[in-house]
Amino acid sequence: MQKALFLDRDGVINSDEGHYYIYKTEDFKINEGIIPSLKKITQAGYLLFIVTNQGGVAKGIYSEQDVNKVHEYLLSILKKEEIQIEKIYFCPHHESVSKCSCRKPSPFFIEQAITDFNISKEQSYMIGDSPRDIQAAEAAGIKGIKIDSNENISAYCDQILKGEI
Repeated sequence: MQKALFLDRDGVINSDEGHYYIYKTEDFKINEGIIPSLKKITQAGYLLFIVTNQGGVAKGIYSEQDVNKVHEYLLSILKKEEIQIEKIYFCPHHESVSKCSCRKPSPFFIEQAITDFNISKEQSYMIGDSPRDIQAAEAAGIKGIKIDSNENISAYCDQILKGEI
């Protein structure tokens, strides 16, 4: 079985300071500590996944194409650093527009990855900056790590690798 690290996007991987919705590459800034942390985690054999709510799509603020462009941009940055994201799961829905089964705090996408990639729940984590990220992790049976928005995740990744979390 594989071990995995799931990450929320806005506020964890990239800064959401000054923006509620990040859907333009010019607004997409990688947070401090992401690159070295993800390198260490992948070198230790963890698979990486992104699980993100993108409710601005349902609200008509931006399109799925906008989301995909931002994700392609992120993946290109990470690829240059030899960091591979196995899959990006994103929910384009918002409860104010339509109900769905995939929006966090639903564990839907985490559970899908666990099944599709033969992931060990006991050896897997979710880092998020919202209570709904942690609720999704716990509902899926993995450990959730709550950080402050835009906090450097290096210390948490080091704790994961040392078996302290």
